[in-house]
Amino acid sequence: MSSPEKLNRREFIGTAATIAASFSIVPSHVIAGLGKVPPSDQITVANIGCGTQGLREMGGLLLNPQIRVVAVCDSNKYTEDYIDWSPYGIRDDIREVLGDDTWWEKANGIPGGRDVGQAYVEKYYAKNNPGGTYKGCSSYEDFRELFAKEQGIDVVKIMTPDHTHAPIAMAAMEKGIHVVTHKPISNRLLEGRKVIEQANKTGVTTHLLAWSDRPEYRQIKAWMDEGLIGDLKEIHNWSYRPVWQQWTKRPTETKPIPKGFNWDLWLGPVPDMPYHPHYTNNVFRGWYDFGGGSVADMGHYSLFPLFETLGITNSPIVAKAFGTTTREEIDHVYHWVENNVAFPASCMIKWKFPMQASLPEFDLFWYDGGMKPFAPEELEAAGKDTPEEGLMLVGTKGKILGGFRGENPILLPESKMASRPDSEKINSREVDRNTDMWVEAVKNGSQTPGSFTRAQTITDTINLGAIALRANKRIEFDPELVKITNDEAANQFLSRTYRAGWEI
Repeated sequence: MSSPEKLNRREFIGTAATIAASFSIVPSHVIAGLGKVPPSDQITVANIGCGTQGLREMGGLLLNPQIRVVAVCDSNKYTEDYIDWSPYGIRDDIREVLGDDTWWEKANGIPGGRDVGQAYVEKYYAKNNPGGTYKGCSSYEDFRELFAKEQGIDVVKIMTPDHTHAPIAMAAMEKGIHVVTHKPISNRLLEGRKVIEQANKTGVTTHLLAWSDRPEYRQIKAWMDEGLIGDLKEIHNWSYRPVWQQWTKRPTETKPIPKGFNWDLWLGPVPDMPYHPHYTNNVFRGWYDFGGGSVADMGHYSLFPLFETLGITNSPIVAKAFGTTTREEIDHVYHWVENNVAFPASCMIKWKFPMQASLPEFDLFWYDGGMKPFAPEELEAAGKDTPEEGLMLVGTKGKILGGFRGENPILLPESKMASRPDSEKINSREVDRNTDMWVEAVKNGSQTPGSFTRAQTITDTINLGAIALRANKRIEFDPELVKITNDEAANQFLSRTYRAGWEI
């Protein structure tokens, strides 16, 4: 049996005798140091990805007494030059969790890498340990080595760039490990289908972190069921993203690979290319190879729970997209930049959805980079415009408007709200959302509402939007055949060219 500090849930629940014996050998200081929950009742988590978002969300794992972080993994060993939205945001978040206002005071810049992640975990668990030390978190460069060496991991949390979500999730599920991942499941449609198929096959608990409980959507559905907007015709969703720098062609200069950074491993399934910092950190989202653009970054948050609430389970059958164009000056002449490597700085995507179980055919519109729908006549009459980010449902008899994720929904014109009961007026700032529902699901052997097994429609939709951008034409999709039927060449974008050894 492992030492008390390395005891994990699977070892404890192996037999009744083991469970009985465990309570007599677990020292009280271990229970106190790990949040006053016995290790037998905790789930063990390996966190893969210690970049900005991985570290930002690490505190939530550490503060949850039902969780014990036992391993971290990242292709980057240590850095002080990550890119983020705030120079001190991550540092201050970690300081608050650790209760240490001196953390990172001798370093410069924004932290990142597996050394930082491991130190964070062990310093937190050491707080209540006698002697103030704790050495129970392993560190790995390669997730494949982690899975080979670490025994008894209950859950892997995937916080890596989009292009490596699928291979890590597949490897975990093959070992019977539960999977929690940031959006998207994959930035390729066929790859996403295979991950979802594996989730259904293995039955492990899976959870896409972009899902959230949204009473706003239940209210929207109630209004629709009451017939207040008639038959649904259109859904409009818009975001001001991207907030990262966007490029239109690959860099040509050569840059040295930073010390301690395994560029080959970071590339994962993507064919070899020279390292450049324009690809890494949080700017990866803008590249077709590595990210899913703003629609993947944000569209999952708004659309996944909306699809679930409205019963949208049939994938779109048509997609069309437009993106901003770029020109560059060469020898005093402006030339069109043909961009086939990255998402545009702003775009509009339109999907046509077939009839659903309780909805007619409808169109879904996505806007980003400052694009948004013009104000409908109900807003114009009130001297108002569409908000910076928002969601609007248009029916044959009326409209519903809310924030990006449907926050504070209202009927249009807003004067209609005066006759509605107060119970229908939601203050989204006061809604308590359970973001750790996956913990109980893992313990119970159940699925969450955000399970991969429920995410095929959103995964198809997001990735089909990217295909429409890349194909630069209207595309027709057969969800049963998983094929673009009107443009054979566009089928190449359903998948990717895999580097040897990374095929899915």
